[in-house]
Amino acid sequence: MKNFTTPLKQTALFAAAFVLASFIPRSESPETFYASQTLASNWERAKAYTKEYLDAAPEEMYSFQPTAEMRTFGQQMMHIAEANYGISAVAAGKTPPITFGQLEKSDKAKSKAEVTKAVMESYDFAIANAKGLNDIQMQEMVKLFNFDMNRGTAMEKAFEHQTHHRGQTTVYLRLKGVTPPAEKLF
Repeated sequence: MKNFTTPLKQTALFAAAFVLASFIPRSESPETFYASQTLASNWERAKAYTKEYLDAAPEEMYSFQPTAEMRTFGQQMMHIAEANYGISAVAAGKTPPITFGQLEKSDKAKSKAEVTKAVMESYDFAIANAKGLNDIQMQEMVKLFNFDMNRGTAMEKAFEHQTHHRGQTTVYLRLKGVTPPAEKLF
């Protein structure tokens, strides 16, 4: 039998064991929820960050429209809410509780209180959907906007969407002399 005591050989054996262990099927245990819990945690951070934007904007800003082609601040935030519902519902295999366009085009998009309520509820829905998926389910395929992807990727697309549109509202705040909230990466 060979001597495997040199550091290089020990490292090679450890790496081989690690790679082989990754191919062993796992049972439904807490470890299988790692990716979905990380995703849910990121959604919770995004919810808090968006709430800071909603709080920073004064009431009159909710009807502010920088140009005729752009959404108002309230509509932009309601658009985030609609996508949080719609895209995360597809990822979770659920029916969204609202119809796309229902919030953004409503009179509620003009009220700070109504927008804040709707947007926070949409984040709660997305967070619950992320928490409800285990790592195995996150690999199941779904169709989102005629694209085939796994549920985890669909949840990531929903996350990317809200980040994009929240970022756009930074300009709205700046145009009205409001300092946007500091970045929340962690």
